[in-house]
Order: sequence, then C-alpha cells, then structure tokens
Amino acid sequence: MHVAIIGAGWAGLAAALELSRHNIKVTLLDSAKQAGGRARTIQYGKHQVDNGQHLLIGAYHNVLHLLEMLDINEADAFLRQPLTLDMLNPQNTPPHLALQINAPALPAPFHLLIALLKAKGITLQERWQALKACLAITKNKGQLKSDVALFDYLKKHHQSTRLISYLWEPLCLATLNTPISQASAQVFCRVITDTFVRRRYDSDLLFPRTDLSALLPSPALAYIKQQGGTVRLGERVTHIHNNDSDSNAASIKLSDEETLSADHIVLATSAPAAVRLLTDHAQLSSITRELEQIKSSPIYTVYLQYPENIRLDKPMIGLVDSTSQWLFDRSITGQAGLMAVVISSEGPHIKLDNKQLIENIIHEVASIKTDWPRPVEAFVIKEKRATFLCEAGINDLRPGNQTTINNLWLAGDYTDTGYPATLEGAVRSGLSCARSIIAIKANLHK
Repeated sequence: MHVAIIGAGWAGLAAALELSRHNIKVTLLDSAKQAGGRARTIQYGKHQVDNGQHLLIGAYHNVLHLLEMLDINEADAFLRQPLTLDMLNPQNTPPHLALQINAPALPAPFHLLIALLKAKGITLQERWQALKACLAITKNKGQLKSDVALFDYLKKHHQSTRLISYLWEPLCLATLNTPISQASAQVFCRVITDTFVRRRYDSDLLFPRTDLSALLPSPALAYIKQQGGTVRLGERVTHIHNNDSDSNAASIKLSDEETLSADHIVLATSAPAAVRLLTDHAQLSSITRELEQIKSSPIYTVYLQYPENIRLDKPMIGLVDSTSQWLFDRSITGQAGLMAVVISSEGPHIKLDNKQLIENIIHEVASIKTDWPRPVEAFVIKEKRATFLCEAGINDLRPGNQTTINNLWLAGDYTDTGYPATLEGAVRSGLSCARSIIAIKANLHK
C-alpha cells in the first residue's frame, strides 16, 4: 500500500508517522520548504524563533505519544510544571495581581476545586461562582445540549464581569483563539473537562525546551525516511484526479505537471487549502460548502530581545485589560533575554503597524517590569490565519476524516476532533485518519 499525504503540518506528520510505524509506504508533500505548517521554526535575521509561541498541557496525550514513538524523552523536550496562572493588570499604577491560581498536588478534580477556592485577586463570592461553573461543566462531562457563545454560557452560570475578564476570557483566547463573545461553549467545555477531570497531571503546563521544528517536525521527517518513506518539500499539489470507472482518487498532480499515483490520498492542509483542491469534485460539494464557512483567526507574536540577564520569575505570566495577553520567557529554549508576547484573535492591534504595535507592547511590559531596560531589539511575527475561528456551532461544519471518495481522506485540526485548533487537535486528526487506513489494509489481508 502507498499513501500520499498532502501537507506536512502536525496533522500530516502524525498520519505519516503512524502509517510508517505500520510499514505502510508514504510520500509526504508540502508546498513549503520546511515541515511543521503553522507550528514551525523560522529564521528572522539572526534569530531562530517559532512562528508562534506554543504552550502544551499534560492532556495532550496524542502529542506525547508521538514523541514517545520517536524515542524523545519528555523531560528533555519540556519543562513540566503544575498549573499556575499569574494574571497582572498593567493598567493600574502600580500594576496589581488580578488573579493567581496554583493547583495543589491533589487528585483530579480536587486540585482544581482547591485551586479555585484559594485563588487570589478575586472575592470569595467570585471563587464560589467559578467553582460552580466548573462543577456544571464536569457534571455533564463537557457535553452541552446545544452550543452557545461562551460568554452567554458563563453569564447563565452567574459569572461576574471581572471573573470573566480575569479568568475565563484569557483561557478562552489561549485555547480557542476566538473572542469569548463568539467562542464555542461546547468546545471550551470539552477542553476544560479533558484538562481538569481525569488526572491531575493533565493540567500541567509543558513549556518546550527546544524550538518547534526540533520538537517534532525534524525528528518526524528523519523517522519517515528511515522507514522507507519519501519526503518532498517545496512541492505544490495542484489537482487530485479521480478514476473514471469508480469513486476512487487515483493520483495527484504537481505544479511541474508530474503525476503521482497512490492507493490512498490524505489531504492534511488547512481548511482553505483543502477547499481549493476539493472544489472540482462534484461529489464533495457538501464538504466544500461547509469548509467555506469556517473562518480563520490570527495570532500575533511580538518578540522582545532584552539583555541576557533579564528573566521572568516564572516561565509565563498573563496580562489582562491590555493588548498583551501572555508573556513567555524564551530562556527555557536557550534564548536568554528573549521574551515572546502573544496576542490571540482579532482586536485593535490588527490596525496598528509593526512599529506602533511594538511600542505599545514595550510600554505594557515596562509597566509591570519597571526595573527592566528597554529591549535592544523587537520584531513581530504575524500568522493571519493561525487557526480556525472556533465559534459557536463550529462542530456542525467540521467534517470527518473520510470523504465520499473512498480513498480520499481529510486530516487537520479543523476536522471533527471536538478540539479547538491546537497541536493536540491536529495530531489527533492525523492519527485517526492513519488508523482508518491501517484498518482497511488489515481487512484486505484477512
């Protein structure tokens, strides 16, 4: 069996790894010259940085499974820490701690309950409100009768305006990359349940010790080649051909007019890129109509290079009532003095040019770190289509892995994983797709 995989992002890599592990020949193609898709390392001047700062959590079991498959030691790959949230408000003078949550070493979900009851920065009444909302989410195992905007869901559960601003909105932007007024309460509740209900370690924060390409894409490509697979980067697929006699996809056409045949084809691109390759196939019109309704959402990362002795007390802090949302210390990746400021989703910052945005961010960071000097260098990485917009009702638009063309498959974070557009969602989709193909092969040999 030969499987062609279009797209070498984390979904495509996951599918290729799983197929290769089961001795199925793969050809992995991507129009970019490096693997990793929207989670990769890029060169910016003298700096080698990620195209977006990523934080993983202990509940990302499928990502951790891939790393284990590649014999990557978790302790070498990540700094693992129990859940800690420090949210600061730079608008106040001096800046004050808006919210602090520390998860104790207790079994789940009691670690979350105690963390909320002992939270600092919010009133006792607000702590009870947050606790009741979490109990409502976990009681239904993250399932809602109907999807609504997360803001409306939280208001229904009597969450105060301040609690929404200091706790729920930052978590929503970090996980769904969608404004809380639009975000899917169903998807958010699924993430909260998977993170806090089953095991205490699922809520741990995993800070990568390496850049994103070194974390998975590079070792994945080496493994695929070692297993006899073919990797072709910088190769654009322009068309997927059908057999005239049946409902199978027979081959793919590349930009240089080369035709590549395969027994199965996995389309592991973003949703907009998938639409371009599916539009010509009438039998896939319902899928393409749904995919066309899935919108994109941006993520901006502002990198600030300070002198090498500048450090945060913790790997990450959050900011509220500001343009900056999360501040990461990149010294964990061996980049002393480099800070990454993450700004998720739409907002007024979209209208600013890079110089204005950088000045705003420098001012906000300076307001909470008054003893820090001005950064010696600063630059902006914009991913304008970083994720899909995870709005209420999104699950109704998300397709499964299998299409109505028997051997044409979809893999990507936008498929019906139930998860938002995270690395875990992409990997989960790729593995699911690969395992379906592996099952077909097994049935053929019975």
